[in-house]
Amino acid sequence: MSNTSKIEMSPEEASRYSRQIKLGDIGYAGQLKLTQSHAIIFGLGGLGSPASLYLASAGVGKLTLVDFDEVDDSNLQRQIVHREANIGQLKVESAKQNLTALNQHITLETIAQRLDEAQLKTLIEQADVVLDCTDNFATRFALNRTCHAAKKPLISGAAIRMEGQLATYDFRKEDSPCYQCLYKEESGQELNCGMNGVLSPVVGMVGSMQAIEAIKALLNLPTLTGKLMIIDAYTMHIRTLNLKKDADCAHCGNHLSSAKIL
Repeated sequence: MSNTSKIEMSPEEASRYSRQIKLGDIGYAGQLKLTQSHAIIFGLGGLGSPASLYLASAGVGKLTLVDFDEVDDSNLQRQIVHREANIGQLKVESAKQNLTALNQHITLETIAQRLDEAQLKTLIEQADVVLDCTDNFATRFALNRTCHAAKKPLISGAAIRMEGQLATYDFRKEDSPCYQCLYKEESGQELNCGMNGVLSPVVGMVGSMQAIEAIKALLNLPTLTGKLMIIDAYTMHIRTLNLKKDADCAHCGNHLSSAKIL
């Protein structure tokens, strides 16, 4: 889905994105597609900060930023889209201000409220890709349900302490697993950096990788669909495991296999 009627880039845009245009897998047509695309980022914290900065700098034409929280001083250790001058501001307004300063050629939309699933449905149906940069399971499961129903690719990242996880659930593909194939909604698990701490570059790694996966999804390049990447920043080991559909999953089970992770 292209969200603009743009048929060519301005000379300024072509110059700005020239290093990406030189990539064989992108080229002028791919970069133009990025400028026509719409990504929604849920959460403008440790993951959403680098993801938003890289998607903005890479020229994704429209970014919708969703977060109802405000910036405080404890955020600045890792939430790099915000500045000291933004303390006390809504995170979406802070991010919009700083992303606008980074790239004047993109459109930024902000939503600073909790959304119910009906509102999520309406919003996500407008998107080409969705990034889950949140830190709670309730929101993650809601995004999983809504993106699955709308057949939108969902880029899911998580980080805690010195560990990170990354997965892409591309619901445009019938064989893609979903988030609930990995975590059951009734599991009751809940971890976040407020309780457990996190090393700031770890969220930077995961958030940057989410931006890469989002760009690849927009350009129909190979993604981590059907994979789970696990990052151990302490040892600098990265493992990529196969993640298959759960035949009994309430949202994507199709009785192909009951295997989870291989």
